[in-house]
Amino acid sequence: MLNLLYPPHCAICRADTSSGVHLCAACWKTAPVISPPFCQICSEPAEGAIETAFTCPKCLDRGFHFDNAIAAYRSAGVVRETIHRFKYNQKYYLRHVLGEWLADNLADARLQAPFDGIVPVPLHPTRERERGFNQARVLAKILARRTDAPLLDVLRRIRYTTTQTRLDRETRIRNLRNAFRLREKAAVRGLHLLLIDDVLTTGSTVDECARVLKAAGAASVRVVAVARG
Repeated sequence: MLNLLYPPHCAICRADTSSGVHLCAACWKTAPVISPPFCQICSEPAEGAIETAFTCPKCLDRGFHFDNAIAAYRSAGVVRETIHRFKYNQKYYLRHVLGEWLADNLADARLQAPFDGIVPVPLHPTRERERGFNQARVLAKILARRTDAPLLDVLRRIRYTTTQTRLDRETRIRNLRNAFRLREKAAVRGLHLLLIDDVLTTGSTVDECARVLKAAGAASVRVVAVARG
């Protein structure tokens, strides 16, 4: 009866879909996949015929606290639109689509080593109240269910910062310094962790989170994101 009154349709192009299908097959096929060659540290795609694993100049120039950052898609087209509608337009049901794209990262060879827990990048409480949810935690819960790994909500954001969207890399780094802290009684020593966010751009946010986790004794931190900006 609900389908008769409210026919299911694609969230992007409005084409008819089956019940529970939020993105039609045509839109799904346009999602921009990141294919080799790409940097083994930050997943930034490269031009040219590179046939061996490589590290891009930006990662060689800057030492990250995370081991690598993995994203199967570019933040463009249907992927970018889906993320924006989920985060800013209260289209909470699109978490299912984003969760599928996030789970595609599990096939990446860089994730084949075991991990002990899944950590979401935290939002400041003020920002979370404004949005109504923390998108990274929502996605981390989906991945935790897929992998049977525990969700470890061990980080908190202690300093409210301006939006990072329009800031360059150096300003982002300064903006985020000491913005995160380990929660009281949280134990990560010796653990191999996956750090979850929706979009990886310069890596500044996840790097600061990884710095805190490593300082607390985490054995390794690998970042997993829906998309690479």
